[in-house]
Amino acid sequence: MKACAPFRVNLESVMVPILKQPGFQQRAMPLSIQAWHQMIATGLAPARAELIRGVIVEKMSKSIIHTKLAARVFALLQKLAGLQMWVRKEDPLTFTDSEPEPDVSVVPGKEEDFQSHPTTALLVVEVSVSRLNEDREMAALYAENQVAEYWIVNGQERCIECYRDLADGRYQTQLRIAEGAVLESVALPGVRVDISELFAGIGA
Repeated sequence: MKACAPFRVNLESVMVPILKQPGFQQRAMPLSIQAWHQMIATGLAPARAELIRGVIVEKMSKSIIHTKLAARVFALLQKLAGLQMWVRKEDPLTFTDSEPEPDVSVVPGKEEDFQSHPTTALLVVEVSVSRLNEDREMAALYAENQVAEYWIVNGQERCIECYRDLADGRYQTQLRIAEGAVLESVALPGVRVDISELFAGIGA
């Protein structure tokens, strides 16, 4: 008898279209924060992932431009944010159904004041080089969880997109600050970012 060829299925090509179907989406069961923390504690969570809206999302690899910009923002905020602020890099914020790990976040209080991850922040910064639309979508999540100010460092267009003025769980103001201008934080008085200096020496 002639042997049958091995049967192989590309799971990614099968699962992605299925999960787009409304019937499957309605029956999907989001992962809770508690379950996510249990996965982390038992070593079952993926190494490079975060929980967004109850779904485990793989974190993308970072380009050298992303790495440089994130390092510059982190260093600047560490210098300017003040002694009563905890400036954090790629560390979790625990929300109701999500636990994002933004490139930089600034929370009121000192590191020793916290026994668990903060549940909000005065400022969150995401550096975006290749996933700008995704980072823009995150504005709604941060607003719902009372993050006072949200910046997207737009590496492609060499500017910062600033979301601020919270009301009813939404940002009421969206600004675009380009090279040649200075962004002044409302959530962190005294914090100013010269956009030209931030992007100096970094290729588009």
